[in-house]
This record gives sequence, structure tokens and C-alpha cells, in this order.
Amino acid sequence: MRNDYRTVKERGEAEIIIKKSRFIATVTRAETEEEATAFIAEVKKTHHSATHNCSAYLIGEHDQIQKANDDGEPSGTAGVPMLDVLKKQGLKDTAVVVTRYFGGIKLGGGGLIRAYGSAVSEVLKETGTVERRQYRLMKATVDYTWLGKVENEVRLSSYPLDHIDYADAVSLYIYVPAAEEDNFREWMEDLTNGQAELSSERSEFLEFDI
Repeated sequence: MRNDYRTVKERGEAEIIIKKSRFIATVTRAETEEEATAFIAEVKKTHHSATHNCSAYLIGEHDQIQKANDDGEPSGTAGVPMLDVLKKQGLKDTAVVVTRYFGGIKLGGGGLIRAYGSAVSEVLKETGTVERRQYRLMKATVDYTWLGKVENEVRLSSYPLDHIDYADAVSLYIYVPAAEEDNFREWMEDLTNGQAELSSERSEFLEFDI
């Protein structure tokens, strides 16, 4: 099972200008290499007249797939510094393209490294990042006589309440951190004097702004 991880909140774009060159950074979430390459191709098509469309992405729980492309800039001055920013922020499953429209003034190797890295930092600040945490959706079914107490206690707890189903009995669907399932079961048993019927429905990630 995959651990909790950080990634970009959503697709976004930001622009910086350095010595008359425009650096437009576009970032997105990409969970497969196919998604990353399709995104890069799309940005290149949009900015087909740009001087460079440099890219970087890292994919997988352990960053198994990592790519950096300088797209004609001097080797190591664009893609790698872009990738380094993603790594330093601890991001996973993220792809970024920095489009450069040359302004006529050369920046030199160090200047390019700073410019491409700064463009990525800017778009991440603009777009925002999230932590995706592994939760289990637990179903707690109780008699209606327990509803008031159980719903109140759940809402006061740290466990997010997803929804309530009202049928012959009432079922509360509650998100529980994967590592706390046993603690939750004990808590619910104590809360209802063992009258709750508990089941684990599925695992999924919830997202929290960083």
C-alpha cells in the first residue's frame, strides 16, 4: 500500500521575466509517464513558437521514473534544476514544463539554472501543493437510539464524517487514517457498548493543503 505523499494541488501556470526573457512554468499532476509525456507535448504545441520548452517529471512512490530535458539549452542548465526543485519540495507524481521566449540577452549557465529553478518555484507557490494521506472509509451501523451520541462524538473527533445512510438501521461512513483502524474500532466499540457493526469499505487518499 502506498504511503502518504505530497504532490501539486492542480494544474497551474506562472510567469517570470529575467533580462527580457519570458519564463512560463506550467505544472500538473501526472501519475504515469504517459500522462507526463502527453502533458509536455500539449504545452509544446501551445508554445510551438517558443525558443525552448524544457521539462522535468518524477513519478512513482520512490521516484522510480525521473526525466529532465533541456530542449536545446546548455546541458544541465534547465531540466535538472527544474527536477531538483520538485525533489527539494518532496513532491511525487508531478510534471513541469518551463517555456522560454528568448529576450535577446544571454544569461550564462548559472543564470539559466537560477531562472529555470525560480520559474518552477514560482508556479508551485502559485498553484499550491497538497499532502495525500491514506485513509480507510469505515462503515459504522447502529440502531437509531445510538445515532445522536455517535454522530456527535464523530463530529467532535478528528475522523472526517463522509455521509450518513438512513435505513432500517443507520450507517455512518467515516474516514479513518489507515494506521488508526484498530484504535477506531476500539473507540467505536467503547462508544456504543459493542452495539456498532463495523466494516472497512475501501481505502482511498484524502488531500490536505500544505
